[in-house]
Amino acid sequence: MASIGPNELFFLLQGLKWTLALTVIGFIGGGVFGLCVALARVSESALVQRATAGYIAVFQGTPLLMQLFVVYYGVALLGLNVDAWIAVAIAFTLHASAFLGEIWRGGIQAVPKGQTEAANALSLHYISRMKDVVLPQAFKIALPATIGFLVQLIKGTSLAAIVGFVELSRAGQIVSNQTFRPLTVFALVGLIYFLICWPLSLWGTGVERRLQTATR
Repeated sequence: MASIGPNELFFLLQGLKWTLALTVIGFIGGGVFGLCVALARVSESALVQRATAGYIAVFQGTPLLMQLFVVYYGVALLGLNVDAWIAVAIAFTLHASAFLGEIWRGGIQAVPKGQTEAANALSLHYISRMKDVVLPQAFKIALPATIGFLVQLIKGTSLAAIVGFVELSRAGQIVSNQTFRPLTVFALVGLIYFLICWPLSLWGTGVERRLQTATR
């Protein structure tokens, strides 16, 4: 039974690096597309609303694991040889865009209608109305839920190992197979996840509490 030395710890940190990179790419990419989804969900076009509602339903109603499989093997069926890293990044971006889009849609609709009516009275066009009046308030309202989803996204990156992507959980499995110390290795992996996710959860709880206090 081998011990866990500097080389094994370094390998876990390499896996952590890819976990964080995948989270950042998925969250930023999902944020960009999610904003488009949120705006489409509150558009005046019933067709656009129904189309984006269907898009959200697909990703919220299916497991992330299945989404990873579909993107990874679906792209291969199109004759494209895509690296696991790219396929996983695409899957997480699509997944995040659906959830963030719905979260931010709720934030937009939670902004008091008087704010939009005042912006209309000032003859602000759509972009200025959204950019300067609605979205800043909507993002503030939706911040706790957005942080909560970020925590779930970090933990969800562990599923990327199913298509051969070596992130923190997969790195832990490899080290466990080499050292025959699964309990120690995965306790360490769990501790790393906890140290990342717990402060974010506390932040989200604090933001939610401040928002509730401000609205009283």
